This record gives sequence, structure tokens and C-alpha cells, in this order.
Amino acid sequence: MKVLVTGAAGFIGFHLCLALLKRGDQVTGLDNINDYYDPSLKIDRLKQLGISEAVPGKKVTSGSFPEFDFIRIGLDEKDQLFSLFKENNFDAVINLAAQVGVRYSLVNPDAYIPANIAGFLNILEACRNFPVKHLVYASTSSVYGSNTDMPFSEHQPTNHPVSLYAATKKANELMAHSYSHLYNIPTTGLRFFTVYGPWGRPDMALFLFTKAIINGEPIKVFNEGKMQRDFTYVEDIVQGIVKVLDNPASPNPDWKGVKPDPATSYAPYRVYNIGNNKPAELIEFIEAIEAELGKKGIKEFLPMQAGDVPATHADITNLMADTGYSPQFSVQQGVKYFVTWYKDYFQVR
Repeated sequence: MKVLVTGAAGFIGFHLCLALLKRGDQVTGLDNINDYYDPSLKIDRLKQLGISEAVPGKKVTSGSFPEFDFIRIGLDEKDQLFSLFKENNFDAVINLAAQVGVRYSLVNPDAYIPANIAGFLNILEACRNFPVKHLVYASTSSVYGSNTDMPFSEHQPTNHPVSLYAATKKANELMAHSYSHLYNIPTTGLRFFTVYGPWGRPDMALFLFTKAIINGEPIKVFNEGKMQRDFTYVEDIVQGIVKVLDNPASPNPDWKGVKPDPATSYAPYRVYNIGNNKPAELIEFIEAIEAELGKKGIKEFLPMQAGDVPATHADITNLMADTGYSPQFSVQQGVKYFVTWYKDYFQVR
């Protein structure tokens, strides 16, 4: 398959590109390499993919994977995006590019509309004008917002987001449905649940906690450590994305407008949870890091932060039934692999 992966220099996008290349797909990676976090980590991920330079607007072929090209542009650069689609005749698109972060959306909301709304519209328009067989795109568990009915099911309504970030990802799901309806584009949204692992994002808990414990600095433990998250190892996420990619969304013949199912449609549209289905308390996650580092962290217990939810728990029944998805990694295994990578990457002795 000829696949476009947006957000290719990002955490999940990097791992996904590797997996697709290893199975023989022809992959084009796209990323604007913004400075939401240290761009050097993104550049180093690209080096693992054989990309030695990332000049804005210039397409580069990998020195390690002949079937991989990379171009440094953003989703807001519509003309260049359309040219890329026209030149490559992609079979499928996996859109992971976005402005991420629940907490960042509280302090810099202006960053979210251009990237997550206008940028996603450009992807949809490109898929309409240069038809693809399947558009897979990243949503988030944050869309469940104020819902407390656990485990979260895709068949539940998601009408009460508690952050702008979540609202923009919910909007992506609605926008995708409209294009599936209007233009018969198969679209599948994946609600990611707290992804972690090697090459992870520096703004996420595992990275922050590991760095702080190593440096003897206090770590902020929100909700007094009672937060629960459905921590999902990145390799499990990637195998799920690949399985979804190979199973394009199709209409649900049993869908009824009198009792509409949010997860399916009469159009070729689908939304799935993709998680581990085994939530753990934040304090248990911290203990796994401490065990791997052989060092206790200095914990600063704090109340719940605005925009956060106390718990997430993914019902992955549908994804397992439809694609054979099966998460394999425990928190202890995943944390071990991350800490090993972290020590090696930052040369911690």
C-alpha cells in the first residue's frame, strides 16, 4: 500500500512508520516539526527512519528505507498538501498530526483551531479531491469528558468534553462523518488511551516522572495519586492502527436514525477505542518507574487539575472483534522498556 502518515516525526507516528515499512508498505511521512516540545527529539526519531535532513517544503528519501519519503510541511499548507496527494495517489491516509495536550489547551487555546480543525479539514478535502480507500485518524479518550460510566464505550454519547483539546477531537469525528456521508470516504477514528513507551513525548507523565526522579526533583501527583488511566504501550497501539488500516470502515446495515449509534453509521464511518482495557492508578505507574530506576520519587500530592478526568477505562470489545486487536504489554513491561530507552538516549549512568 501507498500510505501517507501525518505526524510522522511524532511519538506514535514514528513507531507506526517503522511498522508499516517493515511489513513492506510504501510510506510518505509528513510533519511540520513544531516546537510544542523540543524539536531535537523529533529530528532524532526521523534519523531512526533514515532521514538526515528536514528542510521545510523539501521531500527527502530515506537512506535506510528506500520505500520511505519525508516532507516537512504542516496541514495548514493546503496547496503543498494537495500537490502531495496529486503526485502520490495514496491508497490510504493515517492522520496523526495535531496540536496535542489537555493542559496546554488551557493556556494556549489559539494553537488548537488551525491544527486540529482547519488542518483536519484540509486532510478531508484532499481525500475528497484525490480519493483514498481509507482515512484513519487520531481521536482521543478525552472526548468522553464528564462521562463516568465505565468502561467507556464508543456507543455512549460524547457530548460533554471538559477541555478545548477534547472538543476539537470530537469535532474531527463529526467532520469525518460528514465527509463519509457526502463523499463515501471510508473513515475510522481511533480514540487513543494514554499511550506511552520509548521515544515518548516529554510532556507526558512517564517522561516527566522519570526525568524528575533521576534528577531528585519533586513530581506533581494530581488527584492525590488516585487518578486512573488505561495506560497503553505504543507497540499495542501501532498493531491496532495497522489492523484498522487493513479493515476500512463500512456502513452498518442495522443503523437506525430513530436510535442513532454514535460509533457507526449508514455511511462508511467507524469510531473505535484503542486502549489496554486494564486501567491502573497513577501511583501504581509511579511505583513501576521507581522499581526500574531503583530510586524513590519525591511526591507532591495535588488536587485534580482543570481539564482532567479522574479515570479512563477503554472498552475494546468492538476493536478486538472486528480486527483481532489484542494488547500484550503490562504497565511493568512497558515502563521497563521506556526507562531502558530513556537511560540510553540521555546517557544516564
